[in-house]
Amino acid sequence: MQARALFCERDERVLFSGLDLDVHAGELVQIKGSNGSGKTTLLRILCGLNDDYEGDIHWKGEDLHEQRENFFASMIYIGHRVGVNRILTPRENLRWSASLHAPVDDMRIVAALERLGLRAYEDIPCRNLSAGQTQRVALSRLLISPASLWILDEPFTTLDVQGVKNLESLLSEHVNAGGAIVLTTHHALNVTCPSRALDLDTRRAAA
Repeated sequence: MQARALFCERDERVLFSGLDLDVHAGELVQIKGSNGSGKTTLLRILCGLNDDYEGDIHWKGEDLHEQRENFFASMIYIGHRVGVNRILTPRENLRWSASLHAPVDDMRIVAALERLGLRAYEDIPCRNLSAGQTQRVALSRLLISPASLWILDEPFTTLDVQGVKNLESLLSEHVNAGGAIVLTTHHALNVTCPSRALDLDTRRAAA
């Protein structure tokens, strides 16, 4: 993915201007910045959920607007609203998520939930889970998704120590297998994969 000369303002305040970003296969890019610096806005622009910007975004060398179908098939976004139906169980949530692309058998769904620390919680309604467990249900979607590009907004929120370790391992595995990740987090990442950071505060100060 390539972004060139991105400009965005909110409430008559410029969040970023002239922003260039390249995201390559086999790379994790962490978007840093203080609260209100535009991190979430940038992620939503990159994943096609916010059109209130100027500049160009390309996916595999083609204009994103002309590659939307291919792009959405290759990308998964998990934001602050984790997209978990609290009436359904974790198993049912993942079945529904998988149905948007291709059906996934139950063994793979159970394995994904177990990998994120949800063994024995597969059939409990999500309304009975803690915030951290609900976050794990959302993150389990990464393991059943065919997407090569993961865009994650504060994915470590509400996770305990073991949950953080599990997610860091998952991120490293995805990148080392040739995937790409763009994420925001205030957490000090401990990953074993190629990574770099883009600090929106530093860019604004330099401008």
